[in-house]
Amino acid sequence: MENRLHKLINKFKKEETDYSNSRNAEMNNPYTANERRNFLKKTALGGIALSSFTTGYSFEDTVAHTTGKVNRASAPSELKITDMRYVLTDVMGGTAIIRIDTNQGIHGLGEVRDAADVRYALMLKSRILGENPCNVEKIFKSIKQFGGPSRQAGGVCGVEMALWDLCGKAYNVPAWQLLGGRYRDKVRMYADTPEAKSPEEQKKLIDYRINEQGYTWLKMDVSIGELKGKPGTVVNGKFWEDDKGNLNQWGDRRNYMNYGNTMHPFTQIQITDKGLEELQQVVEDVRNMVGYEIPISTDHYGHFDMNNNIRLAKALEKYRLAWFEDMVPWQYTEQWKTITNSIETPTTTGEDIYLLENFKPLIEQRAVDIIHPDLASSGGLLETKRIGDYAEEFGVAMAMHQAGTPVSFMANVHCAAATQNFLALEHHSVDLPWWEDLVKTVGGYKMIDKGFATVPLTAPGLGIELNEEVLKQHIDQRDKSYFAPTKEWDELRSHDRTYS
Repeated sequence: MENRLHKLINKFKKEETDYSNSRNAEMNNPYTANERRNFLKKTALGGIALSSFTTGYSFEDTVAHTTGKVNRASAPSELKITDMRYVLTDVMGGTAIIRIDTNQGIHGLGEVRDAADVRYALMLKSRILGENPCNVEKIFKSIKQFGGPSRQAGGVCGVEMALWDLCGKAYNVPAWQLLGGRYRDKVRMYADTPEAKSPEEQKKLIDYRINEQGYTWLKMDVSIGELKGKPGTVVNGKFWEDDKGNLNQWGDRRNYMNYGNTMHPFTQIQITDKGLEELQQVVEDVRNMVGYEIPISTDHYGHFDMNNNIRLAKALEKYRLAWFEDMVPWQYTEQWKTITNSIETPTTTGEDIYLLENFKPLIEQRAVDIIHPDLASSGGLLETKRIGDYAEEFGVAMAMHQAGTPVSFMANVHCAAATQNFLALEHHSVDLPWWEDLVKTVGGYKMIDKGFATVPLTAPGLGIELNEEVLKQHIDQRDKSYFAPTKEWDELRSHDRTYS
């Protein structure tokens, strides 16, 4: 018995020493922000009871010795949200990073989905001021009514990310730990590879991703835009072309009735056999460059109906693609089920779906083989994990769409680490050399290594802090403010209850 107790004491001593060393290393690391460093010092009290047991000193002596020169902050249970501010970056055409501040000097970082209006987040400020940020689910339930499909969810999800970052910092644990623990120490990524003007240019893009950066999964567009200027490849395309002769899938925000804003079943565009042969050649060229060890996912085909999507998928089946993504709008569950049952290649959708309740029809009817949420639209970290867990019950895998700054990227990494049926996470900014430098990792871990994202094992919250020097060089020209006061959003002017 005595021997066992001695071993147990030694074990506790080692664990305490290891923890103390890791905390000190983080405090001494030059990338650790001052507020984070001060907070770590204040939270050192957490190991005092264990120290008193293992060192032989009384608990009172240990407290006096350890905290004699520490300015104590209040406990995490007394945290309060005091402010929300933002900076508009030039990532993806204007992506906002938000910062939620507290009464204890620590803050949380979130992001409003790529190029969505930052006001989606700012209008929530009056609804969260004074709340304890660690009550993440409670706050989420009170604000989720203000989210919607796609970028309309950007504010709610950005706030939710920042709350998990804050909560992790308050309790000194990574966000994945708060989600229930991790399944993996690194997260596989797939690199988005844009369309190129020639096979030679495409090869350069692919070589950079595979040979220089080490990606093991790619995604490419197979768009009818590739058929521009090729007679006899598309039926009814001229009617929908813009003034530059393009079938612009992203459309004109001010023209509700243009091609990009018209849902797929309502364009009556068809692809001819000649057009299918041209698109086959595009995919064959890429497959020959890549080989068959690396999965190739596909996206952005154009706005045409279910029948033409099935024809296209069958024409490309011999290339064993990883998936066909967003062939028709996500709302058309029955059409998705028809497509999935008609082809061999896996199907996926979900980057514009908000909340688990809207994923359920696709999952329960097995209308797609893979769900593909964007955490900055689907509801944030916890809701996205719930979506993945629900899909797992039905034998449906989960990949994750991501096209933003390192803030939402790291939120995705934590969620992916905590979700078992995860496949791969998108990285949309592979060609921006300064993208990773927008943040500093807490503890100095490498954020991306050979096509995999590193899961921070000890860094609290999302595990990053902003690199202000670099960030200030990449602010969107339309709004040069930098975390300026947002007092105009402080006042709550309505009662948000949704029932009588």
